Amino acid sequence: MNKTQILIIEDEPALRTMLEITLQANNYAVQLAKKGKDGLIMAENHPPDLILLDLGLPDIRGQELLVQLRTWFTNPIIIISVQKEEEEIIKALDNGANDYLSKPFRTGELLARMRASLRSVVAEDYQPVLQFSGLSINLEERTVRREEELIRLTTTEYNLLLLLAKNEGKVLTHAFLLRTIWGPGFINQSQYLRVFIAQLRKKLEPDPNNPSYIITESGVGYRFLGMFG
Repeated sequence: MNKTQILIIEDEPALRTMLEITLQANNYAVQLAKKGKDGLIMAENHPPDLILLDLGLPDIRGQELLVQLRTWFTNPIIIISVQKEEEEIIKALDNGANDYLSKPFRTGELLARMRASLRSVVAEDYQPVLQFSGLSINLEERTVRREEELIRLTTTEYNLLLLLAKNEGKVLTHAFLLRTIWGPGFINQSQYLRVFIAQLRKKLEPDPNNPSYIITESGVGYRFLGMFG
């Protein structure tokens, strides 16, 4: 069985080595790039299944490299960076990143995020029913069940849940969700989103105050964890 290919674009030697050892120990095949331009060439010559990209590279801005990659590279890209400002995180997600981890981070969390991002690629093939932990979404019937219980959702609630579920593991920004579900004119109406997220949690979550499916990424957006990480 072929190993999942991971490209690490990271200029910090200690972190690069730690990531290489960790991923190889978890049965991933690893390519390493110290500079952004080297990483771009590697990605073109041997397209990986997932890229781990540092924003603070010595030869090219990470955001610029991300935009270049997204002109043709469709597999997941996870940002790893010391930059923790909300605007920088939102910009990376809007530029096409699937996820964002701020340094320092736990390797267990990184591996969980990678698994979620890789699962979303597999899920892109059409499936009439999306199956998650204790939850199923029937695309043809437009129905949702928690265990065997039918959950009644409004059209907007269903569309919002489906958008989140189809992007399992990926952080979707407030602006992206508002623009996609309600249209460009609602891009600044965050209250709409908060109300509908709260309604979905009441209907779907075993404990709405401690959600397992729809996770808040403070100041950025929401993430759907269908397999609970």
